[in-house]
Parts: sequence; C-alpha cells; structure tokens
Amino acid sequence: MPQSKEKQVKMQAPLLNMKGESVGQVDLQDTLVEINPSKEFLHEYVTIYLANQRERSASVKTRSEVSGGGKKPWKQKHTGRARAGSIRSPLWRHGGVIHGPKAGRLHLDFPRQKARKALAHALAAKYQEGKITFLDSFQLNDARTREMASLLKKLNCSPRTVLVIEEKNPKVSLAARNIKDFTVTQPENLNAYGVLAADRLVLTQAAWQKLSVVGK
Repeated sequence: MPQSKEKQVKMQAPLLNMKGESVGQVDLQDTLVEINPSKEFLHEYVTIYLANQRERSASVKTRSEVSGGGKKPWKQKHTGRARAGSIRSPLWRHGGVIHGPKAGRLHLDFPRQKARKALAHALAAKYQEGKITFLDSFQLNDARTREMASLLKKLNCSPRTVLVIEEKNPKVSLAARNIKDFTVTQPENLNAYGVLAADRLVLTQAAWQKLSVVGK
C-alpha cells in the first residue's frame, strides 16, 4: 500500500472587520510562528538604526579649513630646524585636526538581508505577544480624526499603534495625523524598529500578503 502524504496544517489567525467582528481566518507564514526571536539580534539592529537617526553637532576643522598657513614658515634648509610647510599642520598648535568628528549624520551599514531578517524576528515577537491584529480591509468615509479614533476603540487599540495598509490613502493619513503616537505606513516602509516600538500592530489582509516575502 502506498504511504499517504501528511497534509501540512497552515497556522491561521482571526481576521476582523472594522467593527472588531471576526469574519474569517488569515493564513500565517510558517516563519512567523516558528521563529524564536533573538533579543541579541534585534538589539544589534535597533542600536544601528537609532545611531543612523542621530545627527552629530560636534565638528572640528581639518588642515584645509584652518585659516592662515599659506606661507612656508622658514626656508627648507640651513636653519637647524625641522622642515615645515605650514603653521596649520596637524602637528602644530592651532593646526588642523586629524580624523576628528564632523557635523552631519553618521551612517552605519546594516545589510538589507539582515534588515529583512530583523523585521521577521520583530513580527514574530509581536505575534507571540498577541499584539498583531489582522483586518479584512480598512476604509474611511471621511478624513475625520473622530472616525479614526472610534475605529481604533472598536479594535481595542491603544494610541501607540501602527496601522499598515497596502497603499497610500490620503483620507487615512489626514484622519490619523492628529492622533498622538499613531502611525500609518505601508508594507515597504515597515521596519523592525517601528514594529518593536508599537504597542499594537494592525495589518490589512492585502498588506500582510505584501509582507509574505519577509521570512523567505
């Protein structure tokens, strides 16, 4: 007798409508359930992400930026002194500074593949904490803050919520901009830090399908 193949059971989560009522199930990625989130790996990502957001104000002048020093201080030979070309050399007092800090944003590289992996770990951590809500769709009749706040209340969402919709929607953006700590974004703009910083993550079904490549 040929052996029967075992059917793989897909993990599913409740799918809600905008009234907070269950309307079905949404298929989850295997990685979302199977990943054991690494605190060390997520800490590495968050540290680099926050470092790249900071701008340094400290700035020193290099040799080319220090004023003066256009004339050779003394002739090259027969003075008994060491050779010198400029009084603004980094070896001189009041000269330029070598490898000092410069104002601007410091960029620390974090490979794209590792960033995708960090997002998968962050999503897995949120799911395992029970802080991800899946919606069948998200539409507003008017761009009113009151309507948006009412919907968040029906979904039992705190103000510090990230709503992920499949594409930009002017009505949703206008209705959300006056709610403190509430963020609306799209799947391509979602990152691990935004997921970890949120109290709750709300994803539409279409947005979740766009994120289906996260764990691959």
